[in-house]
Amino acid sequence: MGFWKALDEIFPSTKHQRCWVHKVKNVLNHFPKLMAAAVKSDLNDIQHAETRAEALVAIDLFKEKYGVKFEKAVACLTKSRNELLAFYDFPAEHWIHLRTSNPIESVFATVRHRTVRTKGCAFRRIRTAIPTTSGRSFRSIRTS
Repeated sequence: MGFWKALDEIFPSTKHQRCWVHKVKNVLNHFPKLMAAAVKSDLNDIQHAETRAEALVAIDLFKEKYGVKFEKAVACLTKSRNELLAFYDFPAEHWIHLRTSNPIESVFATVRHRTVRTKGCAFRRIRTAIPTTSGRSFRSIRTS
C-alpha cells in the first residue's frame, strides 16, 4: 500500500511535503560529480525562494539549463513539483521545518542513534543489548 497512500486513506485532507534533502540527493545522482556544486546551488535557489511563484520560475530555469542533456534529472525534479512546494501553503516561520521533514526517518531517529552508539562496544553483553525507544534502558538479547 505504501506510506503516502495509507496517509491519504486515513487523513484525506493532509498535504504531502516531499523531503528536499532526499530530492536533492536523488537529482544529483543524475549528474557528473564535477557538476554537483553548481547543480546543488541551482536546487537551493528553488527551495529557498521567497514565494511559490519565484520557486516555479527557478524550476523553469533549471529545466531550460539542464533539460537537454540531463532530462532524467529534470524529470526527477519536476515529477513531484507540487509535493516539493507544499510548504509554501504554511506560514514562513515553519518552512525550515517542513522542507526537510521525513516522517518515517524521524520516528526511528532515537533507535538509529542508539544503534550507532552500541555497535562499537567491546563487551558482548552490552553489544547485544537493544535500545528501547526511551533511550535510557536496555533489554538484553539471548545469545547462544
